[in-house]
Amino acid sequence: MDRIDLHILRELQNDGRLSNQELAQRVGLSPSPCLRRVRQLEQDGVIRGYRAIIDPEAVGRGFEVLVSVEVRRDRETVEAFEEALQDVPDVIEAYRLFGSPGCLLRIAVADLAAYERLWIERLTTLTGVTEVNSQIIMKRIKEPKGMPVDVRGN
Repeated sequence: MDRIDLHILRELQNDGRLSNQELAQRVGLSPSPCLRRVRQLEQDGVIRGYRAIIDPEAVGRGFEVLVSVEVRRDRETVEAFEEALQDVPDVIEAYRLFGSPGCLLRIAVADLAAYERLWIERLTTLTGVTEVNSQIIMKRIKEPKGMPVDVRGN
């Protein structure tokens, strides 16, 4: 990947809806080579997709919770737990961690009552769960903006 590829990545992270014409102009290429590079970045898996960033409040999921989960640490149990998480739409991010806690979840629901239902009916019943601790998000201080891409680095 060269500086132009990195510049393309930075521009697309800032605005994934750029036309190829506009993107080419911003990175200093003509449209054809720019499109070839974007397609190659997609094919190589560097660009994994494009999506809209949605306001959680607008879709009734303004109550966010970070949840640390301890799971029995044998391979079969961990795999079953991770597979079960795929079927819980309220879990919008999940990470397996080294050390304790074993897993960190980001959950988005409507309100405290909805989270309590999820906690009782789903989280505590998942395979291998031995402990669930919740941290309610008071305020989002920094929004995810994508991966830092430094075009000067290469």
